[in-house]
Amino acid sequence: MQYLMVLRVLGLLLMVFGATFVPPMAVGWLMGDDNLQPFAIGFLFTVSLGALLFLTTRHIRREMKLRDGLLVVVTFWVVLGLIGSIPIYLQPGLGLSFSQAVFESVSGITTTGATVITGLDQLPASLLFYRQQLQWLGGLGILVLVVAFLPLLGVGGMQFYTAETTGPIKDNRLSGRISETAKALWLVYIGITVLCTLLYKIQGMSWFDAIAHAFSTVSTGGFSTHDASFGYFESLSLEVTAIVFMLLGIIPMTLHYLAVRQISWKVYLGSAEFRFFLGWLTAVLLVVTGVLLLETPQESWWNDLRGLVFNLVSFATTTGYTTADHTALPGLITALIVSTAIIGGCAGSTTGGMKTVRIMLLARQGINELRRLVHPHGVFTLDLNGRALDISVISAVWAFFAAFVFIFMAIMFAMMATGLDFYSAYGATVATLAGLGPGLGSVSGSFAEVHTSALWIGMVAMILGRLEIFTVLVLFLPMFWRR
Repeated sequence: MQYLMVLRVLGLLLMVFGATFVPPMAVGWLMGDDNLQPFAIGFLFTVSLGALLFLTTRHIRREMKLRDGLLVVVTFWVVLGLIGSIPIYLQPGLGLSFSQAVFESVSGITTTGATVITGLDQLPASLLFYRQQLQWLGGLGILVLVVAFLPLLGVGGMQFYTAETTGPIKDNRLSGRISETAKALWLVYIGITVLCTLLYKIQGMSWFDAIAHAFSTVSTGGFSTHDASFGYFESLSLEVTAIVFMLLGIIPMTLHYLAVRQISWKVYLGSAEFRFFLGWLTAVLLVVTGVLLLETPQESWWNDLRGLVFNLVSFATTTGYTTADHTALPGLITALIVSTAIIGGCAGSTTGGMKTVRIMLLARQGINELRRLVHPHGVFTLDLNGRALDISVISAVWAFFAAFVFIFMAIMFAMMATGLDFYSAYGATVATLAGLGPGLGSVSGSFAEVHTSALWIGMVAMILGRLEIFTVLVLFLPMFWRR
C-alpha cells in the first residue's frame, strides 16, 4: 500500500472540493445573506488541509494500484461528509448538533435526500444552494469530475473511475482514455442540468429555485428549497417536467452521450436494462392505480392519482421528491412505492438502489434454472444487449445481492435497537441504504427526531449504498492490507 501517494491524491481532491464553497458564497452575496462566514471557514480549512497533504508529499510520484484507488475513494467520501458539514454546523440559528450536520452533509453528497432540517423556507439562500450543490456534485460523482483532470496532475484515474461507478460491469468507457470518458459524461450531465433549469424557469420557477431543483432532479437527490418539497409549486406542468428529468436521471450517462452523438432516441430502446426498468415501473403503476381505485373516494381520485404517479416515479428513481404526503395513501401503496427504491435505476446512472440490471439478470438466471428442470442437459446462457456474459459477472451479481440483503437486515435491526419501531426502521433503511431520502413512520418526513446513534448508522448505510457495498467492505479484509 502506497500511503504517501494516497495522501497526495487526497490533498489534491480536498483542494478541488474546497473550491465548491465559493459558489454558495457568491449566491449568498447576490441574495443578500447576512453571514457567509461558515462558508469562508469551510473554504480556508479544506484548501489548507488539502495543500498541507499535497505539499508534504509532492515529490511522491508512483503509479497507483487498484488497492490504493479503493482506499482513496472510501477515505475521500468519508472525509467529504465530515468536511462538508462545516458550513451546516456553523450556520447561525440552525442549531444542529455535530452528528446532525454530518448526517445532512453525507445525505447530500451521496444524493440520498434524507434531512434533519426543518423550516427550509426561512433558511439563507447560501445554505439552501449549498445543499443542492452537494447533491449535484455527488450525482455523477465528484471523483469522476476530478478524473477528467488527473492526467494534468500526473495521476492515473482508472482506479477511481471503476471504484466509484455503479453496476456489475465497470468497463463502459466511451474512449480509450478514461479522462476523455469522464469529460464526456460531465458535459452530458451539465447539458441535461442546463436544459432542466431552463424548462423550470420557463414554467414559473424563480432562477434560484430552477437551478436548485435542476441540481437535485438530474442528480436524483431530492433535496428541495421548501418544506413542502415539490408540492410547494402546485403546478402540473412542473411535475411533468420533473418526472421526465427524473427518468432521464435513471438512464446511464453513457446512453445519453451515445444518443446525442448518434442523434437517435433509438439508443435508449436498445438498452435491455432501460426497457426492463420501464416494464417493472409500469407494472407497479398498474397495481397501485388499481388499489387506489378500490380504496379512494371517486371525488378525490384525480388528485390522488396525480400525486401517486409523481411520488411513484420519484421514489422508483430514488429521488425522493413529494407533492403529497405518501404516508396518507393506503398502506399497501405506501409500502410498495417506498420499496421500489430498493431496485433503483440503471447502472451508471445517478440513482441508488441495487440497480435494475442486477434484478434483470437475477430474474433471467432464475428462468434458466427453471428451464434446467425441464431440460437437465440443456445449455442456457445469459446475454446483455446481445453480448454474452461471463459466469464471473453472474457470480458477482449474486454475491452483491446476498451482501445487500445481509447489510439491509443488519442495518434495519440496528435501527430498531436505537428505538425505532419495525415500520420506521424498515423505512429508514430503505431511505439511507437505497438512497431514497423519505422513509416510513417516524422518518417519513425527516430524521430530525431520531437518536444520534441512528444518524450514524444511517450515515454508514448511505456511504455503503453510494459505493455499492463491496468497495467499502473490501477494506475490512486482512489481505487488503498485506504487501
